[in-house]
Amino acid sequence: MNKHVKNVTPETTDLSRRSFLVGTAATGLVLGYAGVPGIGEALAAAPANFEPSVWYAISPDGLVTVTCGKADMGQHIASTMAQIVCEELGAKWSDMRVNLASNDPKFNDPVLGAQITGGSWSTMMNFDAMSRAGAAGRMALTEGAAASMGVPASELVVRDSVISHAKSKKHMSFADVVKGGKATKTFTPDELKAIKLKTPDQYTMIGVSVPQVDIPSKTNGTAKYGMDVMIPGMAYGAVVTPPVRYGATVKSVDDSDAKKVPGFIKAVTLDDKTQTTTGWVVAVANTYANAKKAAAALKVSYDGGPNAKLSSQSLLDEAKRLQKLDDSGQFFVKDGDVGAALGSAAKVLEAEYTTSINIHAPMEPMNATAEFKGDILHIYSGNQFATRSGAIAAGAAGIDPKFVVMHQMWLGGGFGRRLDADMMVPAVQAAKAVGKPVKVIYTRENDMTMDFSRPLTYQKVKAGMDGDGKLVALSHDVVSAWPTQRWGIPDFLSPSVDKKGPLDAFTVNGSDFFYTVPNHNVRAIKNEMAHNATPSGQLRSVAPGWTFWAVESMIDEIAAAAGKDPAQYRISLLDGAGKNDGGAQRLRNTLLAAMGLAGYGTKKLPKGEGMGVACVSSQERATASWTACVAHVAVAPSGEVTVKKLTVATDVGTQVHPDNIRAQVEGAALWGLSLALYEKATLKDGGIEQTNFDSYTPLRMSQMPEVAVAVIANGEKATGVGEPAVTVVAPAIGNAIFNASGARVRALPITAEAVKGAMKA
Repeated sequence: MNKHVKNVTPETTDLSRRSFLVGTAATGLVLGYAGVPGIGEALAAAPANFEPSVWYAISPDGLVTVTCGKADMGQHIASTMAQIVCEELGAKWSDMRVNLASNDPKFNDPVLGAQITGGSWSTMMNFDAMSRAGAAGRMALTEGAAASMGVPASELVVRDSVISHAKSKKHMSFADVVKGGKATKTFTPDELKAIKLKTPDQYTMIGVSVPQVDIPSKTNGTAKYGMDVMIPGMAYGAVVTPPVRYGATVKSVDDSDAKKVPGFIKAVTLDDKTQTTTGWVVAVANTYANAKKAAAALKVSYDGGPNAKLSSQSLLDEAKRLQKLDDSGQFFVKDGDVGAALGSAAKVLEAEYTTSINIHAPMEPMNATAEFKGDILHIYSGNQFATRSGAIAAGAAGIDPKFVVMHQMWLGGGFGRRLDADMMVPAVQAAKAVGKPVKVIYTRENDMTMDFSRPLTYQKVKAGMDGDGKLVALSHDVVSAWPTQRWGIPDFLSPSVDKKGPLDAFTVNGSDFFYTVPNHNVRAIKNEMAHNATPSGQLRSVAPGWTFWAVESMIDEIAAAAGKDPAQYRISLLDGAGKNDGGAQRLRNTLLAAMGLAGYGTKKLPKGEGMGVACVSSQERATASWTACVAHVAVAPSGEVTVKKLTVATDVGTQVHPDNIRAQVEGAALWGLSLALYEKATLKDGGIEQTNFDSYTPLRMSQMPEVAVAVIANGEKATGVGEPAVTVVAPAIGNAIFNASGARVRALPITAEAVKGAMKA
């Protein structure tokens, strides 16, 4: 997270938070976790199991089951956690298994204050702690084996789940030690911190593309997703949502026709005290098909509320109005004297950059199953933010959060969508109303129109140059809804540098770049209208998806005005001065790597083709993954843009699983391409107009370009790979369009009409 965010830093590992008391089982709120298919087995470990930490257990048969405290939505983070443990533990990879953590308090993380999966934080934040957990387990097993064999522990070697003594030729498997009950050593937090971990040259597992441990269950059908949950006697719920995204209320419900549907049970009007939803009704029936029929038969009348007449243009107009106010917003960056520098600059450039509303649309429909067992509410769902979601489920039920048990399932895509818990609200209230378990499944239309979307953004950038074309000042205003503030978690907000109060850094991260600019202001401005009308969430890449669109486009515009090559101009700004020491050099290296791999500046391209560059420090400055892109495009006279190739270079520090990293970077780059050219949602009369993939049109297979990836692994701390490449692609494409056609585009998505119009201009 950004360095300004209170109480949250990946640089500090509080080992005590992991409860690494080797040989003792952690205690916590149990509430019936045992027996949940695919989850309960690890949480209700047999007494004979050896549990070096709350994060993994070794059974008497020698199998090592790692409990992943992060949501696995196809990025294989559970397998990555197992691989990190396996490296230091010395286990055989075929002995490794994975499970997903629940909201049991023993899995709480006091550093973050929440169980959350996002920001490309998972590996970087867990690498050290999981490594120490593995090392502690190895040391405890080694001491147990040494006692059994009667040899010094220092003479033992651990490899492939076997502990061997070369001199006596004695050996014991992990299973032997666990069955013998000889692993009893415990570690204090200070002792854990003192453990000397392997250096990169000693790795035998880290950096190897081992088979992902979650693939077999996902391919043979035994992995349980939220959609797979089946509870005896459960009913199904289908939601009816209002025509207004937020703020509508239900005036009346006529269920006379719904009662004619076989299996119809009840229509439940949601009374959501958490304010996650407004104006929703859920039709409950004995099957999902009947629930959908009943939902279609309901006649619901609404009061549209205060946002019923708003449109995308309304939100944009309001953003422009707010930006013009001198006293609006708070400063995220305030270095030097921007006003004076702009006033004395030899040349000043101004530009406006916009991005549209964007929708997550994960392939697995949003779903949740709720069941009350006495005083305990059980929720079955795939979720990225267990802490907040548990609280929302409790609020929807009107109970204390300690009486909510969340059963984490595999996620069929998340991308930030499942950071929210709206799908739990109708399931909880329907189950409470009908007195039986209820599974709620969204239609695609439900999810499209009620997504917690990426917000519409407006950015105004002003740059000043001296007589030599050197950048001396940059002013950057960012206007948007504030997704993180909506969560209501103060520690996820950042203090403003002008002391005007907290701001949502997740709307401006990336604007605090690693270029050296002596006078630099960034202002974060909340668009209250957009905040209320389109409650926004975190979509893969978060703020850098729009801030770098503005920054990296403007850097190109500045370079063009100065008569400089845009790549070389960036290199001159990445001099590592002051606070940019270290980071600028790593970013410079990725840019050079991408340029070299793409052949930037070495090829004569046909008329109408061009290459463009961009380089970013996503996700946040304090947790950066240094990433650069060269985009090669062709622009037709009609303005139609064809992306021929994307070349991406990324510095990931330590790479755990090379194949997975490449897959993540490729997928992120293609998501960035999709956002750059194809995806757009619009608000009309308070509602999202796009309802399915016929009107909201992500990248299709036929539009795929060639993608080349260079991964820089230098042994530094592991960084995130799931999102950074999203943020670098759009500006690289926009800059390539200019080099191909002379057209400067400043709005996402980039359309043929906009390019053609800019070509004429």
